[in-house]
Amino acid sequence: MATTSIQRPRDPNTLSNYTAWASRHVTANLEIVFDQKKLVGNVVHQLESKTDGETQEIIFDTSFLDISQIKVNGQPSKWEILPRFEPFGSALKIQLESAAKLGENLEVDISLETTDKCTALQWLTPAQTSNKKHPYMFSQCQAIHARSVFPCQDTPDIKSTFDFNIKSPHPVIASGLPLREKGTPENNVYKFKQNVPIPSYLFALASGDFTEAPIGPRSVVVTSPDRIDDCKWELEADTEKFMEAIEKIVYPYAWGEYNVLILPPSFPYGGMENPIYTFATPKNVDVIAHELAHSWSGNLVTSASWEHFWLNEGWTTYLERRIIAAVHGEPYRHFSAIIGWNDFRDSVEEYGKDHEFTKLVIDLKGKDPDDAFSKVPYEKGFNFLFYLETLLSKEVFDRFIPHYFTVFKGKSLDSYEFKATLLDFYANDAAASKLLDGVDWDSWFYAPGLPPRPDFDTSLVDIVYNLASKWESLPSSGFTPAAKDVAGLTANQFIVFLERAIQFEKPLSPEQFQLMGKTYGFATSNNIEVSNLYFQLGLKVGDRTVIEPTAKLLGEIGRMKFVRPLFRALKKLDHQAAVETFEKHKDFYHPICRGLVEKDLAK
Repeated sequence: MATTSIQRPRDPNTLSNYTAWASRHVTANLEIVFDQKKLVGNVVHQLESKTDGETQEIIFDTSFLDISQIKVNGQPSKWEILPRFEPFGSALKIQLESAAKLGENLEVDISLETTDKCTALQWLTPAQTSNKKHPYMFSQCQAIHARSVFPCQDTPDIKSTFDFNIKSPHPVIASGLPLREKGTPENNVYKFKQNVPIPSYLFALASGDFTEAPIGPRSVVVTSPDRIDDCKWELEADTEKFMEAIEKIVYPYAWGEYNVLILPPSFPYGGMENPIYTFATPKNVDVIAHELAHSWSGNLVTSASWEHFWLNEGWTTYLERRIIAAVHGEPYRHFSAIIGWNDFRDSVEEYGKDHEFTKLVIDLKGKDPDDAFSKVPYEKGFNFLFYLETLLSKEVFDRFIPHYFTVFKGKSLDSYEFKATLLDFYANDAAASKLLDGVDWDSWFYAPGLPPRPDFDTSLVDIVYNLASKWESLPSSGFTPAAKDVAGLTANQFIVFLERAIQFEKPLSPEQFQLMGKTYGFATSNNIEVSNLYFQLGLKVGDRTVIEPTAKLLGEIGRMKFVRPLFRALKKLDHQAAVETFEKHKDFYHPICRGLVEKDLAK
């Protein structure tokens, strides 16, 4: 008699029957074929039945894969790929000879090739790399793109251990601990082992002209030889310092090594928290605190679906800012939070204040999680946790942090489990319980738009707010801009100043904008965080001289944080210029970035 029943999945963005079968271990035996821009090989899933005699089929997620053979426990199996169901790909259905018993284990071996429609992989020619010597490939599987690399249960609600056996003519990085070889690995097969269970979106590969250098006692940076010295210099001062700071807040690092792969500038994110090897863009040390924090929030403790993504990104942003406070002081945490609030406000304005995707817990049924990607889960999640910290006091809230990450270590959870765990933890603390009784959970979880703005420490922004006010009151104020206005200010203070200028009720004139760029050096800045905002400001005020440098920058960067706002601003000023710029550079962008910009330009 059956003792279990198939449960309704928590994740609406997978076609797999993961509540009936759980993939416990995956072995990926793949060859990187650069001249054909594809991966070829097989993956082996070790599956455990979660029901008792209730299903005779295994269903995996796939997307644009060529599958040639499937074996179950070493024997050829009947299988079919079901019709494509956008945006989730095509379900792969494997027929079993008989229903499995609860706890029964099966081995499923799938031979496959990726195709030119794979949305997770980007292939670069030697000419597109920094030293122009060898081709390069890298993956980006978040949110639901692992299914275009191999058949899998492509949901954060399932975690597996991994073995990677990757053949390539060039060095390889994967999201596991490297089984290091002296000299060239045998038959050019690079091996990695991931003993900590991870969801499919953290499956990661890269291959190219790599070398590495130490940046700490348990960390290396990996990049092309021509950039290794600069990257080592940028990262070695802070990496171990950051690690020690967060270990005091949560508990010791669980993954062995913490390494950083510096990718080409076409990578669509500032960083991706692939375990053991953070994938990051150049000149972006600030992102390391964030991606490192993901080693606890997201990688060890994971949101059960993309509808609860704030549990990954809100917690990570909160921990990132706690690291910043520990290393640089509490005012810097608040300064970072103010910058984040501005990004949050911009995201809400872009969607509309009543949009579903401006909620903390969102509805993604039938929707592509990539469409919901914005600063909302990062900043609304941070502000909720900051609210709880302020409500309870930092000392009281800090007791909960290691408890939370211990209870859910190696697991996936939703927002309701978070709430229950928080309330249970303080159940015997009368004062804390009384305070938590006043939390409006429904508003925090389900109300769209901005929550009440916290009372941040503005000591590091007051100077730039005052400067921005002088510019906004031109010409009546009689203010005469001079280089000394910004003497001693940091790049982050420039960012706050430019964000403020973009929000002026009365926009600057093109002449005032050009004066600002010349006087303060924004027009010639090499800091992309500064220059992209300066160009956005110029496009907003209608200065057509900014179109050419904006188009040039859009051909040099692929990070969506910069690319999408610049294209949207360029579109408002000159739609044709935006379309022409995109057509010129679209092959430079990762497929995820390319697809989202296409949607932005079509609106």
